[in-house]
Amino acid sequence: MTVETWDEIRTSFHVAKLGTVSGAAEALGVHHATVIRHVDALEARLGTKLFQRHARGYTPTEAGLDLLQVASATDDQFTQLVGRIRGRGSEVAGEVIVTSLPVLSSRLAPMLVEFMDLHPEIRVRFLTDHRLFKLEYGEAHLAIRAGAKPDQPDNIVQAFAEEHHALYASRGYVERFGMLTDGEWDGHRFVGPDEPMTRAPFFRWMFETIPPDRIQFRTSQHRVMLDGIRAGAGIGFMPVLEARDDDSLVEMMPLREEWVSRIWLVTHVDLHRTAKVQTLVDFLKKKAGDWDVR
Repeated sequence: MTVETWDEIRTSFHVAKLGTVSGAAEALGVHHATVIRHVDALEARLGTKLFQRHARGYTPTEAGLDLLQVASATDDQFTQLVGRIRGRGSEVAGEVIVTSLPVLSSRLAPMLVEFMDLHPEIRVRFLTDHRLFKLEYGEAHLAIRAGAKPDQPDNIVQAFAEEHHALYASRGYVERFGMLTDGEWDGHRFVGPDEPMTRAPFFRWMFETIPPDRIQFRTSQHRVMLDGIRAGAGIGFMPVLEARDDDSLVEMMPLREEWVSRIWLVTHVDLHRTAKVQTLVDFLKKKAGDWDVR
């Protein structure tokens, strides 16, 4: 169906409903000549008369009554659709898509579960990936990003929290290789990402500071990296909150400012003010104090 055909159907529907060309023209905000042209064009397209013309106005034929019935149902469905769309913007309900780096999932998942408990009509899709989801294309409602402040146009960026990482090793590793002394990398093994082009500031420090031949265990998955550290593969970065709760790990160097990863809440301007997105953003900002640990 072309735009022109839809205009003709809509115009003819108003003529059938109101009974006059002038009434349809007023309702649609067009000239009465436009109404007549649309009706004539639709009748020519269908090859049948939709109205009987007379001095008092237009009376639908049998075909015109069919048009009135179908167009009326379509009009009702469209009105209901508009109501549902408007309702979605004012209710904390429906699907909300959140994206983050995999490294943040252990911290974010409990928060999202708590948010679902507070708002039972919410369904969460939590997508963890290293790629940047395109908010402008509707790939997500909220992106939680780490590193430098995002600068994509049309996005609203708010500071959320700081993630503190430090170098850890298993107690078994320390028994074999000893403690680490800053600057004395020989005799030690390190665990790192397989991809050196990373946005994480602590991994950038690693690739700029540690000799490449010392990074002997590399992986593309964050969880595998943590498993490698716990298994004694070498010294690697772990979130401080997670590592401090594990008695099998030893902190190998004091925290450094350049290892701090800043976390940002990113929303697209078109969705930022919808109720479910704004409520989620406000909830996470209130929870930010639970995140920041030095």
